[in-house]
Amino acid sequence: MSLKDSLQELLAPAVETAGFFLDEVQVTTPGNHRTVVCVVDGIKPLDMDEVTTVSRVISEILDEAPLMGEQAFTLEVTSPGVDRPLTLTRHWTKNLTRLIKMTLNDGTVLTARLLEFNETHAKFVENIKGRMKDHEIAFADIKRAVVEIEFNRKEEK
Repeated sequence: MSLKDSLQELLAPAVETAGFFLDEVQVTTPGNHRTVVCVVDGIKPLDMDEVTTVSRVISEILDEAPLMGEQAFTLEVTSPGVDRPLTLTRHWTKNLTRLIKMTLNDGTVLTARLLEFNETHAKFVENIKGRMKDHEIAFADIKRAVVEIEFNRKEEK
């Protein structure tokens, strides 16, 4: 098992106990120093206090973990970027009512607001020059979906 996988297995239970999700562990070793990046997510976006809390939890474990060896390391704890694809149920739940940009399997690109979803389909509404158009799309038909950033979100009627 790789160091990355071992760290994921070691850290995930503690991060979940703290109330968060460990999305990914990245390990790089430039020169004789190691950098461990932990991408942590929550039910809602993390604030700085939550990042600090989960950083302490992870740091304590890594300080004691024999698999880290004696090599110095830097720990970075971050939240997922805005370009993270929506792949898990919790990603979709967290982004209800947000604008989602999707690339469908047939190459069509659609940007629409997520209204609701179930295990197999999601319902969206698209604003086309003030006219609202509803869409129901099977997850199996979505090749990639990401949140579209809205700087001045206006409530749609």
